Amino acid sequence: MSNENQTSGSAGDASASAQTDIRGVLIQVGGARLLLPNATIAEVLSFAPPAPIEGAPRWLLGQTRWRGWTLPLIAFGELSGLAREPGGLGSKVVVLKALSAASRLPYFALLTQGFPRLVTVAADSLTLEGREGDVLPHGVQARVRLNDDAALLPDLEAVEAMIGEALAQAA
Repeated sequence: MSNENQTSGSAGDASASAQTDIRGVLIQVGGARLLLPNATIAEVLSFAPPAPIEGAPRWLLGQTRWRGWTLPLIAFGELSGLAREPGGLGSKVVVLKALSAASRLPYFALLTQGFPRLVTVAADSLTLEGREGDVLPHGVQARVRLNDDAALLPDLEAVEAMIGEALAQAA
């Protein structure tokens, strides 16, 4: 194979790699950073105290209004058991699109500490951390490292199911 073919092959590899890259978002929550696909985020809002839900678990902070919807607002740090996570000055709310067909609402809200950070996730920049069989916090499907950033991949379908169960029990 000539050098010319090797060079064009490398350019093709780079192009293929760029096509498999996805846009992600790193979100700081109590006790951890979450890595989510950018497509799951509908909007980022300033924190406002939510309307409480009687009988809800502590991680279900209440309900917040967004574009005519009443959304459950969760504290992922509390839900996963990683940290207490009260909302306050500097907190933001990320509105996420629900993934599960079984979800009662098409959106839910997540308390964050500051603005999410947009990142490019390339296959060679993302590595799985931990070992098979490691116990993961509730609502987490994996621990990963994106370049130098440790993050958790949330199990959004499990989180949505937990929200649905909590709302049903509180009703």
